[in-house]
Parts: sequence; structure tokens; C-alpha cells
Amino acid sequence: MINNILKGIKAYTGTFELISKLKLWKYFAVPIAISVFTALIIGLSAYGLSDNIGRFIANIWPWDWGKVTFTSISTFIGGIVVLAIGLILYKHIIMALSAPFMSPVSEKIEAHLTGIEKHKHRKTSFKNQLWRGIRINIRNLGKELLITIPILLLKFIPVVNIFSTVLLFLIQAYYAGFGNMDYTLERHFKYRESIQFVRKYRGIAIGNGIVFILFLFIPVIGVILVLPMSVTASSLNTVKLLKDDNMLHQNNVVV
Repeated sequence: MINNILKGIKAYTGTFELISKLKLWKYFAVPIAISVFTALIIGLSAYGLSDNIGRFIANIWPWDWGKVTFTSISTFIGGIVVLAIGLILYKHIIMALSAPFMSPVSEKIEAHLTGIEKHKHRKTSFKNQLWRGIRINIRNLGKELLITIPILLLKFIPVVNIFSTVLLFLIQAYYAGFGNMDYTLERHFKYRESIQFVRKYRGIAIGNGIVFILFLFIPVIGVILVLPMSVTASSLNTVKLLKDDNMLHQNNVVV
């Protein structure tokens, strides 16, 4: 697991140069616009909601003594709740809507790695790719929220809340990497087969997602570069995994 996580992170090395070499930047124009617009909407919503959630939580405290302290803590926790849910919504929205634009990127990277321009892939249209992206991300959104909400409740328990933050980060990372891997997998596998493949290599997904989430903490530049970098890195890893598992269905692979 640890080794695969490191592989997922290491794949980001040289992604900027590869995008330029293969002239892939044009494919990212629309996804970058989607990313910036979505981040702006969610960011403004989070800013306005954190105080409201904090005050709502503070009402649980019935006594006057310690009210100010509890309110401050509640506001901080409210901010974390909004940030966590905001990140979840952000990544699934941009991944679902960007699917038709990311598939060609992944395919060109696969052709570059294998040296084979014409592949015997599953035939999918723009509509198919968009629906696949929406379906995968709705499924992942539901599962992630079911896991995240109990973890957020642990933040009210001292000491335990430190570990819950790490766990929350890794859960976010896994589902981010999951979405990035599926841009390649959708050409090779059906819906359920892709889910099984990502589960098998969950460490790769987590490693990819760790850097994805960290990108989002970089003001402005993060939401611009997060998709180009993470999708490229994930495509590199996923193609290599498919090759190692003899699932590319092609000969003379030179990965």
C-alpha cells in the first residue's frame, strides 16, 4: 500500500513537461474554466456558511460560562465541516463535467507510452463519457459523504480529532484519485470492472489524490493546474498498471 501511494505521488514528476511535449494544454481549457468557476462558487458559499454553522453548533451549549470559548471552537469546526464538504462537492463536480475532455488527454498519453496510435478500445462518445463521469462521481460522492460525516463527528473528541483529520484527508485523496484513474479505465473496462480495478490499486489512487488535494490549498494556481497535473500523473500510472496486468490487449508495448 505505502509503495503504491509513493508511486501515485512520484508520477507527478515531469507531468508539466509531458503536457507541453504532447501539446495537451488545449484540452484543459474547458476543464480549467469549470474548475475555477466551481471553486469560486463553493468558496463564496463556504465563507458565508461557516459562521452560521458555528453559531448553530454553539446553541448546544446551554450555560453562560465558557460560551465564548465554545462558540469559537464551534465556528472553527463549522469551517472544517464546510471546507470538507466543499472539497468533496468541488472535486466530484469538476471530475464529472470534465470527463469528455480528459478522456482524449488520457488516450494520447497512452499512445505516447505504448507507441501504438490505434487501439482496440471500447467505443465511447462525448455523451457516453459525460454520463460515465457523472455516474462514477455520483456513486463516489454518496459513498464519500457516508464515510465523511461520521469522521467529522469525531472532531468533537479531543486527541481523536487529530487522527480523524488525517483519515478525512486520505478518504478525500482516495476518491480524487479514483476519478482521475477512471479517465483511462473507461476505455478498457465497464463501470463495475473499473471499480474493482481501482480497489485493487487503491494505494495508487490515494497517492494521486494526495497531491490533488494539496494543489487545492495553493491560491488561484491550484484550481488551474490541479486537473492537468493530476490527470496526466494518473494516466501515466494507470496505463502502466494495465500493461503490467496484460490488460492493454496490444502487442509490442514499450512502457
